[in-house]
Amino acid sequence: MIILGNKYKFNEIELKKLNRKFKNLKFLEYNNQNSVLTRKNIKDILKKDYHKYIVLNTHMNLDPKMVRFLTLLQFKYKKKYLKVLSIQKFLEKELCKIYIPDELNNLNFLSEIKPYNKFELFIKRSIDIVGALILWVINLAIKPYIKKKIKEQSPGKLYFIQKRVGLNTKEFGCCKFRTMHENSYFEKYTKKDDDRVFAFGKFMRKTRLDELPQCINVLKGDMHLVGPRAEWNILVKEYEKEIPYYNERHLVRPGITGWAQVNYPYGENLYDTKQKLMYDLYYIKHWSLWLEIKIVFKTLFIVINKEGI
Repeated sequence: MIILGNKYKFNEIELKKLNRKFKNLKFLEYNNQNSVLTRKNIKDILKKDYHKYIVLNTHMNLDPKMVRFLTLLQFKYKKKYLKVLSIQKFLEKELCKIYIPDELNNLNFLSEIKPYNKFELFIKRSIDIVGALILWVINLAIKPYIKKKIKEQSPGKLYFIQKRVGLNTKEFGCCKFRTMHENSYFEKYTKKDDDRVFAFGKFMRKTRLDELPQCINVLKGDMHLVGPRAEWNILVKEYEKEIPYYNERHLVRPGITGWAQVNYPYGENLYDTKQKLMYDLYYIKHWSLWLEIKIVFKTLFIVINKEGI
């Protein structure tokens, strides 16, 4: 794969995925002044190795000679299935996320982000009820043990209830098992080795056992089993100022688990929030029963391997 330009900066997680998926990964700079050199470099690369994609990742409009060159190149290598893709199409096809531009003058990427139709909502609600009842039974079975461990390590309330933002920005009380010491110092983000989290709380976070009480939120209709993460109302106000289209994720109910949660680590800053939003928008746009099942199995894998944060 040849990536032309650096408009979108691939993060470490994405580079690892791409290196596993593609044998050859080449990055080329591009501007209209070095178009001749770029064309020569592409020819040389294609002579040596097979490449599936040429990804257009440049801020600039391609000059006419480059457009003609790429068009002829696709035709020349059509038997090898070489494709020229925009960075938007590439991210959606290969990394399963929606490209969000840094500039705010083009919001075309939002045009296909729509809430579920009635049939989709019926399927999701059926999954919600079955899944939440299973979680409720599990919750009842292990609640005494969790209560005992919390009392031993951090005496205080069993549950932590926080205002979260749901469907159409409506707020609700999201219920979780408490994982932090009561009266801990205020910090907007939870970090990897956060000293506010007691030992068993850390275990619950890694296995996501702290999320079990949210089955009640699902049964009440505040949440889905699967969807964008239910975010703290204080953080949402901040995100709305920094990311004007952030509220698009509130077209649907949040979930206990979701596409962003199984593809990206817990957010620690605004960059992480934008990355997770890309996955959330992909989930809303491409929702299917298969994607729902895939997320559930990915979540089980994370729980078993204690990969939560």
